[in-house]
Amino acid sequence: MMWFGFCLQKFGSFSYFGGAEKKDERVLVPDLGSLTSIYDRARELFYYLKGGRVDYGERHSKTCGHSRFGRIYEQGHYPQWDEDHPIHFVGHSAGAQVVRVLQQMLADKAFEGYENTSENWVLSITALSGAFNGTTRTYLDGMLPEDGQNMKPLCLLQLCRLGVIIYDWLDIPLLKAYYNFGFDHFNLSWRKAGLWGLVDCLLGNAGPWATGDWILPDLTIQGSIKLNSNLQTFPNSFYFSYATKRTRKILGVTVPSGILGIHPMLFMRVLQMSLYRYPTDVPPPYKGYRDEDWQDNDGALNTISMTHPRLPIEHPSCSIVNDSDCQPLQPGIWYYKIVEADHIFFILNRERAGVQFDLMYDNIFERCRKHIFRKTSQTLPNEAP
Repeated sequence: MMWFGFCLQKFGSFSYFGGAEKKDERVLVPDLGSLTSIYDRARELFYYLKGGRVDYGERHSKTCGHSRFGRIYEQGHYPQWDEDHPIHFVGHSAGAQVVRVLQQMLADKAFEGYENTSENWVLSITALSGAFNGTTRTYLDGMLPEDGQNMKPLCLLQLCRLGVIIYDWLDIPLLKAYYNFGFDHFNLSWRKAGLWGLVDCLLGNAGPWATGDWILPDLTIQGSIKLNSNLQTFPNSFYFSYATKRTRKILGVTVPSGILGIHPMLFMRVLQMSLYRYPTDVPPPYKGYRDEDWQDNDGALNTISMTHPRLPIEHPSCSIVNDSDCQPLQPGIWYYKIVEADHIFFILNRERAGVQFDLMYDNIFERCRKHIFRKTSQTLPNEAP
């Protein structure tokens, strides 16, 4: 089983999933870039599992202005991975889209030297607050609603950009070992970029922000539509999604559903997103867009975006109230459950979610164990082949 977040080596022994990965010894938690694009993360994930040197692809690398090759995994974490040894994936937030892109790459046989890949290497995908259709949060933080690709000249994201550029340019080993944003393949370090390279990046002429090869453009509604237009829901894989919501309607107005249940860091963000109105002087992100459809949210993503892929075309889906409602689980359908929780309720802090934390993760593990075999007896992660 594969889970997404920063790995256990980051922040000491701090666990992104609040220790839920310890419920089964056959769980892997990869360390992927935190700000890199969904495409780049999907490529990194493949080589994390199979082993070898990360190959971002010649065409993509040239277009986006970074090195074609990245870090080397001397030993893959699950080298036997194939159609007879498939994996259950669990992804939080953008991690859910990373797995969908990876599954499509496997179907398209997009990894040089691996001609036998297929979508059936993925047994199931479980999304926790999955970013399937973008979020209006990106526009509030500084992405331009006109194109969903570029940033406003003055905004929170611009400040973040400057901080990340300086952090990566200084390239202090102790800090990079503590936390890495994942842009090493852009060669932003002073050792490779030099002083003029830093100036170029700060001016926006180079680096991931110049080409749009970073996470925020992928999380706008327009960026998600572009991404989704090439992604399929496959007939032999199982799909389940937990969509989170911390809003309610009072006299027809969407507002945060209380104060105590929302993390202090997210309360104002829930309020902002519930009040957000798409600018009337620019074209809507898609035909039929309505602000009221996007008001329910969890402080980071809109609830409508988390249920299942629905833009530009709606994928097969089924809403459920209890996890048991989808038994027996049918492949090729997105089963989704709307949960009263904010965006970080089921990660980071196990005590905060209490009994709901264990109930949800126990259901995920139980569901994966029920669908652990597709065809033949298989070797699982952390087991000898």
